[in-house]
Amino acid sequence: MTESLLVAICGAATYLWRGLGVVLSGRVRTESPVFTWVGCVAWAMIAGLTMRILLMPAGVLAETSLLDRAIGSAVAMLLYFVLSRRNLFLGVGSAFVTMIVLSLLQRA
Repeated sequence: MTESLLVAICGAATYLWRGLGVVLSGRVRTESPVFTWVGCVAWAMIAGLTMRILLMPAGVLAETSLLDRAIGSAVAMLLYFVLSRRNLFLGVGSAFVTMIVLSLLQRA
């Protein structure tokens, strides 16, 4: 009973915020300074998280060298920004494949 009530409260809170977002989204101007600021904060958070993963990784990624992570990131950015017209799947996939290839080359 308690868990069901907790799930219901969490679901209501989630859908309340989603509903509020749908209601407010029609009134937000994408050219407004606030929207630009929110976009800049989002990009800064992504950049910070990326640097954190690159310089201070955790888990299995911590077993790789900084050079390998830097090469994987460079390949991902090259594919994402230059070669694929900002295709996120290709960017992330190329970094993944690059890390696997570098790992296999070091074991050989």
